Amino acid sequence: MTHIITSLCLRDSGCVDVCPVECIVPGMPQEKYPLYYIDPDTCIDCGACVPECPYEAIFSEDDVPEPFVAAGGEIVAKPEGTAGYDKEYTGENQHGVEVKLSNTKVLEADDEVDFDDEVKANYEFFEDGPGYWEGWEDHAN
Repeated sequence: MTHIITSLCLRDSGCVDVCPVECIVPGMPQEKYPLYYIDPDTCIDCGACVPECPYEAIFSEDDVPEPFVAAGGEIVAKPEGTAGYDKEYTGENQHGVEVKLSNTKVLEADDEVDFDDEVKANYEFFEDGPGYWEGWEDHAN
């Protein structure tokens, strides 16, 4: 089993720093892969990444909410071109590096988000997508 980083991820990078097996990779190109992704073949399911995420975006695969129900104010990031995700987010990761995401949406209280596609997208990132792309370590924090 692995952990899944959901679209609540705003690329803080704290999860990367604590991963003992270095299996968390930032998506690239960011417009297509706006989140961080966890290699399911390498993840040892230690859970070290979960408390490091300030956005509470990481779940054990068996515990991914179906659906996620927003408290209100959460920001969700999706790939470029996703309908309804047209707000720009600008913030800083834990290292003080500016983070800009073009395709986000602020959730209202009781909005529901289906994370099922994100479990599939995490696996596809490593099976069919870029996975461990050259230079990823330099962009992970």
